[in-house]
Amino acid sequence: MRIVIALLACSLLALPSLARQDPAPVRKAIDRWLAIQTQGLPGQVSWEIGALDPDNQLAPCTQFDVRRPAGARPWGRSNVVVHCLGPAGWRVHVAVHVRVKADYLISVRPIAQGQVVSHDDLGAEPGDLAELPGNILTDAAAAVGKVAAASIPAGRPLRADMLRAQTVIRQGQSVKVVSRGPGFAVANEGRALANAQEGQVAQIRLGNGQVVSGVAQADGSVEVGF
Repeated sequence: MRIVIALLACSLLALPSLARQDPAPVRKAIDRWLAIQTQGLPGQVSWEIGALDPDNQLAPCTQFDVRRPAGARPWGRSNVVVHCLGPAGWRVHVAVHVRVKADYLISVRPIAQGQVVSHDDLGAEPGDLAELPGNILTDAAAAVGKVAAASIPAGRPLRADMLRAQTVIRQGQSVKVVSRGPGFAVANEGRALANAQEGQVAQIRLGNGQVVSGVAQADGSVEVGF
């Protein structure tokens, strides 16, 4: 009887271990997913994956779907959601830390509010983008030609919200309106009903009184698509 009881106790103790998910394949799935997701990031990318509790109570699974929660940054400290695609169907959050060592833009001299940013205003500093604001700028093309929304001291890292597009159309000015469609382009003249920055939708009143909407271009014209 004692032998039977001992065997039953051993079998009961072994059951939880059989029901536990091996952390290794979960980690491998996250590693593969991160390798794909970070391909477009600038600079040198590395990451750390948090541990899945080896004493978890998750049923064994061999196929996984890995996703980033909505709104999570592509770098820095966050977590991913691992979904078991097998019959168990469980979901678990696993911590990840993605580091991105790259050059980011700084102002090499003071930039006055309203000043148009040029290449001469910009410099670069190396750093871990994960430790910087999410809208930090790394490409000079995203800054050159923009206008400083407020005064920027020298040596300040540049963020997207510190700059705005130039006002290319002002209320009341005469505007060239180009209507484009498959195989045709027609130009008209009109008056702007409001200010517009490059890339914004502008409303123009044509000579016949018709009001049209189009996208403001860098040269001050408006393009209407059909």
